[in-house]
Amino acid sequence: MLLEQLKSAPSSAGIYQFFDQNGMLLYVGKAKVLKNRVKSYFRFSPSLLPAYNVSTRIGKMLREVISVEYIIVQSEHDALMLENSLIKQLKPKYNILLRDDKTYPYICIDLAQPFPRFEVTRKIVTSKSIKYFGPLSSSAKELLNALYLAFPLVQKKGCDKGKKACLFHQIKRCLAPCEGKIDVSSYANIVQTALGALQDQKILIALLETKMQIASEKLNFEEAAKIRDTLVSINNALKVTHVELLKLDNYDVFAIESTATLSVIMRLFIRNGKIVSTSHSVVHHTHGNDKDELYNRALYEFYNPMEQTFSKHILLADTYSEQSAMATFLSDKFSQKISISTPKQGEKYYLTQIAKDNAKEILTQQLSNNKNNVYESLQALFDLRVIPRRIEVFDNSHLGGVAPVGAMVVWDEKFDKSSYRHYALHHHDEYAQMKEMLERRIADFHKEGPPDLWILDGGKTLLELAKSLLQKHAFSIDILAIAKEKIDAKAHRAKGKALDLIYNQTQSFSLPTSDRRLHFIQKLRDEAHRFAITYHQKKKREKDMSPELLKIEGVGSAIIKKLLFYFGTFELIYTASREELENAVGKRVGKNLFDCLKK
Repeated sequence: MLLEQLKSAPSSAGIYQFFDQNGMLLYVGKAKVLKNRVKSYFRFSPSLLPAYNVSTRIGKMLREVISVEYIIVQSEHDALMLENSLIKQLKPKYNILLRDDKTYPYICIDLAQPFPRFEVTRKIVTSKSIKYFGPLSSSAKELLNALYLAFPLVQKKGCDKGKKACLFHQIKRCLAPCEGKIDVSSYANIVQTALGALQDQKILIALLETKMQIASEKLNFEEAAKIRDTLVSINNALKVTHVELLKLDNYDVFAIESTATLSVIMRLFIRNGKIVSTSHSVVHHTHGNDKDELYNRALYEFYNPMEQTFSKHILLADTYSEQSAMATFLSDKFSQKISISTPKQGEKYYLTQIAKDNAKEILTQQLSNNKNNVYESLQALFDLRVIPRRIEVFDNSHLGGVAPVGAMVVWDEKFDKSSYRHYALHHHDEYAQMKEMLERRIADFHKEGPPDLWILDGGKTLLELAKSLLQKHAFSIDILAIAKEKIDAKAHRAKGKALDLIYNQTQSFSLPTSDRRLHFIQKLRDEAHRFAITYHQKKKREKDMSPELLKIEGVGSAIIKKLLFYFGTFELIYTASREELENAVGKRVGKNLFDCLKK
């Protein structure tokens, strides 16, 4: 079947998808001419085998391929966009996965305003009066704080709307334009000085060091400590020494350093001949890496979310096969000529080597930190497809079916609380609640791509449920479930500790209570449980405080007082049996109350 599919490949641009014997998606790729690309992977004589020139990683993948499917598009550009979208959503086994599809922060200022302020923004608006500085990665907030510490600018958004000088004027951090104590022209001069310090951070750092010294001499140690922390943050964010080029040009510089299991993508941002900021990404590989693919994905995922670029020149430390096609794609996207080059000498080459050296340093640090890494240990123990870096953990909570809620917490090197999600659920049994929650999460994969691993608070039944839902929607995600061991249908405890069982898709594991992998999974499960319980209690309080009981026929304030007198709490009312309710308020009202509460 595969041979026939290869021979019948279309001669147009599009996407190809390789599948294994279980229907699992192995790889997604793009091509200008599909027929030529897919055939290049194989040699056809004496039998269908991987081509001699493919990498070890791709060769291993090709030996698993049973079938290939195609999606035809209008152009190579459309293929590039579709390829990245499918990789993000479907997480194929052998594709390199990046998570850089974010917009980076900039510091901006609108010079058309009479007394403009510097602000952090991720949205770029095309305007001649707005100046942008960046992208800045993690240093944006620190640099903004530094500007307002170093210069007497309008400190807060509301200040320019006020009519009376505030505390900032009293502590000499603002010159009170609200009271007319500085004119527009004088304020503009301060702004231009601040812009100069932003572009040359040596000036800004020197100003802050002077202010820190003055604060310390005046025994204002709190202010001195605040400035010190800001200085440390700026220096840590920059990571590289100050470099000044002879030509005041703008460049974005990319370098990649790799091992078999780890890659670091380093970026330097040069503005007016100076390195103004840096950022980097760490990419973990399960099945090896491909520098061509890394560069292509790194450039696409960095620039594609942008509405405009501030550098027309992109410098790479290495050449890669699709460099010309990517330059054409970016030029079309931004409606201006974008060049991508790999300099071999001179100042530009020097910049790529700075990026390369920093990538090597970060890679060395990562390899040192990864010794005895719990993620790799989890992958080995539970036979996971990928190293689980981003993990989503699910739990649900209810009280006798009342106020059912679900919770998802996210771990990505640490708890990523901005990605936590609550779910108000509608079903009353735990199986249906988990099904509803997981279906809703799958429906959001097009907004927030799938993680590396799901962990469910429950047993084998819920794991099989999750597996079937993912298969139904053609997603491949590793799944684990954690549940307390049960004896005689009751959770078994030993010396106050639950004996938790962990399930993967083939077996259960009973790990020693000292096992760090167990501790890690329990930590994630407990955080999901806490998050779910907190939300449940909130919903339950809302339900208790609402007039919901008063909506039931025959129930008024007098009946509610009887119920509370009899049961003591709303929780006990909601979980009471029909006989108990009838004893408290009579057969007719009790029966009606029971029927309504259990719906």
